[in-house]
Formats: sequence, C-alpha cells, structure tokens
Amino acid sequence: MAVPAEVASQRVADELRARILAGRLAPGTRIIQDELAEELNTSRLPVREALRILESRGLVTLRANQGAWVTSMDVRECELSYKIRERLEPLLLAESAPRLSDEDIDAMVAVQERIEATEDVEEFLVLDRQLHWAVYQHHDAADLATIVNRLWDTTQHYRRAFTRLAGERRRWIINGEHRLLIQALRDRDHTSAERILGLHIRRTRVELAKHPELFSH
Repeated sequence: MAVPAEVASQRVADELRARILAGRLAPGTRIIQDELAEELNTSRLPVREALRILESRGLVTLRANQGAWVTSMDVRECELSYKIRERLEPLLLAESAPRLSDEDIDAMVAVQERIEATEDVEEFLVLDRQLHWAVYQHHDAADLATIVNRLWDTTQHYRRAFTRLAGERRRWIINGEHRLLIQALRDRDHTSAERILGLHIRRTRVELAKHPELFSH
C-alpha cells in the first residue's frame, strides 16, 4: 500500500529534524534533495515538502533556484532568539506551574540527578530539554509553546557549542540554577521560579556573545 504523500513528507521532515538537532547536519550544510530522496527510498516530492515544513520551523533555509541549507545564525540572531526566550519561557512556566503536582516535581528531581551524573554532551542536551519541558508540561497555551519549541530547535547547535565550551568549570552553575528552579516550584514560589528561569536563559546568551567564533560556519 502506498504511503500518503503527507505522511511521507512528515517522515522525511522528522528524520531531517532529528539529524539537525543531533548535530549530524551542521548549520550551513547544503541538503541535496536527490541524494536525500535516494537515501530515504522516496521520491523528490516528499523531500521537497519536508524541506518546506522545516523552513516554516526555522531549521532549513530555501533559496530560489539554488537549493536548501541547514539554517545558520550569526551572533546577533542568536542573541535575539535568547532574548525572546528570556521573556516567553517564564510566561510559559507561569501557565504550567500552578498545575504541577508533587509527583511532577519529584520527576524533575530525577531528571536533574541524571543530568548531574552524565558527562556526555549529547545526553545532557536531551535531558536538559526534558527537564525544561517537564516544567512547561501543563501549559494551556499551544501557540506560545510552539514559538518556544521553535526557538529551542533553532538554537540547538549553539546550545551544544556552549555546553562543550562550558565544560565542568561551569556545569555546577547550570546544575545550581536547575536546583533553584525546582525548589522554587516545590515551594510554590512561582514568581521566583520565573526570575530564576529568565536569569538561567540570560546567562547562556551572555556567554555565547563572548564567543563569536562559534558562529563561523
């Protein structure tokens, strides 16, 4: 039975997104549609539609009569993305926090313990994202969550670079901020939780701005 075109396109989009977020396709990498179609055993149409899906999510840049590239950012663009996150994610937290149960917060502690136990950057990135979205899990603000999720995706490469740059000397700060955030949520001090989250995101923005070499693709 033939796979519906929209299903095939989404499958290709999901695979490409996974490769981009995992760092297998770095910013500025050209995506050759014919090669991708052959590799994924599909026609060019689902690949073309998948690229349009990813363009709408900010992960791919399409240029007329030239092709497709993994989207890259300069320092200013990344800084702006983080400034938007600083303002929107505390709002998303505020939408979710009143509905977080003690069991939800216990689960966050378990994730944080796994974060503190790993030295693998890729595992950290997965767990860090898991922790943050556990905080937002009970939101009722789909449009806001979509924007925030897009910002997480488009800055993933630079978050990876920051994590490698930070190493052990700054890991204790990340862990400390996570612990403060979780404790504020447990105390039902949502105002402090919002402030801690904003400062947590801001610190990454400030550190990234000190390393323009990370934006050379």
